[in-house]
Amino acid sequence: MKYGSIMLEKKEYVYIKRILNISGYVGDHEIQKSLAKFSEELKSAHILDEAEMPDDVVRLNSIVRVTVNNNWEKSIQIVQPSEKDIKNNKISILTTMGSALMGYSKDDIIEWDFPNGKQQIKITEVTQEGTFSPIEIIL
Repeated sequence: MKYGSIMLEKKEYVYIKRILNISGYVGDHEIQKSLAKFSEELKSAHILDEAEMPDDVVRLNSIVRVTVNNNWEKSIQIVQPSEKDIKNNKISILTTMGSALMGYSKDDIIEWDFPNGKQQIKITEVTQEGTFSPIEIIL
């Protein structure tokens, strides 16, 4: 891990904690496990001001290029739950992949449990796409 622990911007951290508390970790067992692991990671996360955030850290609205198990590569955007749009590769932070990537940075390799088993994800590129501005939480 490039920075020693996951890194989050203050507003995003508050928002994420809030949606995790409200979500009740949704109904799907695999997603529940993933969000519980993410919640544990939040306990040791570095929380930074906007100006201190490195450009290569996955944040809300980031477009992330990943390689999974060295088998396939894809670009996805991590978004708030109300903005998810699978057809346009926008995935919610409350999905297994969204929670796995949040706070990690370019060149990090993450092992995470997915419904089809443990996967190794390498972040090959991170592009910041606008700033985060919280909207009403709709689950």
